[in-house]
Amino acid sequence: MEILITAFQSGLASLASYLAAHVLLCLVPAFFIAGALSALVPQESVIRYLGPEAPKWQSYPAAAGAGSLLAVCSCTIQPLFAGIYAKGAGLGPAITFLFFAPAANILALSYTGVALGADFAIARIVLALCFGIGIGLLMAILFRRGESARLAAMAAMPRLGNGDIPRRNLGFLAVLVALLIAGTLKLDVLSAPLASALLPWDGAVGAQAAFDRWVPVNTLKGEEGLSLHGVLLIGLLLAIGAAAWRGLGEVDRGWNRATPLALGLTAATLVFAALGLRVGADGLVLTITGRTLAVAALCAVLLPLARRFDAWDMQQWLWETWRFVRLIFPLLVVGVFLVGVVRRFIQPEWIQAIAGSNTVLANLAGVVFGVFMYFPTLVEVPIAKMFLSLGMHPGPLIAYLMADPELSLQSILITSAIIGKLKAWTYVGLVALFSTLAGLCYGAWVDGTPPTVLALALGGGLACLLLALHFIERKRS
Repeated sequence: MEILITAFQSGLASLASYLAAHVLLCLVPAFFIAGALSALVPQESVIRYLGPEAPKWQSYPAAAGAGSLLAVCSCTIQPLFAGIYAKGAGLGPAITFLFFAPAANILALSYTGVALGADFAIARIVLALCFGIGIGLLMAILFRRGESARLAAMAAMPRLGNGDIPRRNLGFLAVLVALLIAGTLKLDVLSAPLASALLPWDGAVGAQAAFDRWVPVNTLKGEEGLSLHGVLLIGLLLAIGAAAWRGLGEVDRGWNRATPLALGLTAATLVFAALGLRVGADGLVLTITGRTLAVAALCAVLLPLARRFDAWDMQQWLWETWRFVRLIFPLLVVGVFLVGVVRRFIQPEWIQAIAGSNTVLANLAGVVFGVFMYFPTLVEVPIAKMFLSLGMHPGPLIAYLMADPELSLQSILITSAIIGKLKAWTYVGLVALFSTLAGLCYGAWVDGTPPTVLALALGGGLACLLLALHFIERKRS
């Protein structure tokens, strides 16, 4: 009984720390971007660049290029993936986008190069590009019939216009993307303090000490703890949810009093999340940074841009945003809670003990560790550095760096809700397979295996896989 209570507390602690630290500045803008993609971007334009009839030399690099610009984790990319998939993007390019954005965005690659060295950064981008496009192509081949039926149903729908995106729509989307980037990008100009103020409160230290006892910090297991700032943000998040239930959930029937309340709370909460708030000896230290000003300015810019649209367009944007929230957010909550429960029973020392050499088991351990010991975007890099210092072989380390941004338990649940269980678990299997293969190849290269031997082995394995897929396709035909 005590074990169950401890596991339950671990799940709640994982959920509390996640909601406090990662939902607002990354996931909330992502939901609004997904809603805008669904409501404001013509279906024809998505099909033109990412559809199954688009040239593969155009659609797959375009998907990877779009993903490389977003410094997001596997959870934040899900609403964007759902948005382009619902608008008619082919399964292959959509999967490439889903894979590449968390694994090899510009920020992750830069951080990897600084923390682990250029070799790891180069290996990460080359392997992620090859395997991201490869997994997308394989998914498109394996599920060709189902995709043909889905896209045929979309093609039967009436089309308006030539698929060009109006400039006002592009400008609105650009500001939303800028809001996401300003809230998540780790640059000195954004994190530098500009002004600070002290809010006297004698109980601040005691309150933070209580939170530290309830949700302790454990960097080895990815447990980030809970700050007073985070507790306030969770309260604001609950207030947004209460207002949005009617304000956004019923906006398709017309504007109501809860709609501006939900939007105002969202903007105010994003600005508050961008503030620096820490507990000092004499009270709370409130710090205004470049990020605070950037988020506030971008939220303010959205209002005059929104007034350029018809009321129906804005209602559709908000309703589509709420639809993605209802689809994805409950699964995200369940997934994060389960990760916290499972993480209580997994000891990192087990992974270290079997990942000291470049074996298949060691690389699989790196993949499994990435699934159950989920870390938010960029946090996997210092964790990888720690394991490298503890003796983990570079091969399993690359396998972990490939799998951790992709295969968190909550992202698996969300992906299955978007594209179906069979497609989702096929994607999971391919990512696990290719991550293990990436670790084995890189580890063999580090151990001194000649490049020609590696190229022959990798080419032979890919040839066998292609032959198997060709055989499956012939049997289906």
